[in-house]
Amino acid sequence: MVTIIERAPAKINLGLDIQGKRLDGYHDLDMVMVSVDLCDYVTVEALEQDEILFSSNCPKMPTNQKNDVYKVARLIKDQFQVSRGVSIFLDKHIPVCAGMGGGSSDAAATIRALNQLWQLDLTQEQMIAIGMQIGSDVPYCLSAGCAQVTGKGEVVKPIKGRLSSWVVLVKPEFGISTKTVFPDVDCETISRVSIPNLVAAIELDDYQALIASMGNSLEDISKPMIQKIKDKMVQSGADVALMTGSGPPFLPFVKRKNRPTGWSIA
Repeated sequence: MVTIIERAPAKINLGLDIQGKRLDGYHDLDMVMVSVDLCDYVTVEALEQDEILFSSNCPKMPTNQKNDVYKVARLIKDQFQVSRGVSIFLDKHIPVCAGMGGGSSDAAATIRALNQLWQLDLTQEQMIAIGMQIGSDVPYCLSAGCAQVTGKGEVVKPIKGRLSSWVVLVKPEFGISTKTVFPDVDCETISRVSIPNLVAAIELDDYQALIASMGNSLEDISKPMIQKIKDKMVQSGADVALMTGSGPPFLPFVKRKNRPTGWSIA
């Protein structure tokens, strides 16, 4: 049996600017995303019987149409009239409801894996079109790396730069769903983030400018829940603390590898 394993890296937002609400109900976004070492793994294996079998090491993970991995497999199978079956296993490590694109990255990895397994020869544009039917972050996750992402997520422009930083993921016990955050956005009063300045800092390898340019418009919505966490991290030695995606996880950035004095792992 043919088996293919695809990495599904988590993503973090270095910048997220909400530019306005679209007529279709989505928001126009301007973001800088970067993939990190933390990742899930998607394994696909050909089956002789014509069915989709999906399982995961995460016991709370739905294994039916409610899961984006299953949705992708069903969508591709139906759209391209694939008569062969597949067994899919998701090895989950990225936190759920963490604003790190875990579900979207899993879906993107599944698209890439099935494209190989079923020898579909899909173009990048075709894979992006499939991804947009699943979620707005999937097009970025198909290529990952460091990129500026605009529109509602479908326009992905790679950014060249060699900046590096050590990042610690701080995830509170509570979760925040993206679907519950965006309805509360007031485009007239929300804080804006200069994405052009952030992109320039990355391209110029200017760490101090990078730190000064980071921001996330959605922090305004989540501020009552996360402000104390952010303040504590900065007071403890982080160069900056930034909420990723719709939150709630925060990312304290430090230039050096050694943890600042007083930091511990709980």
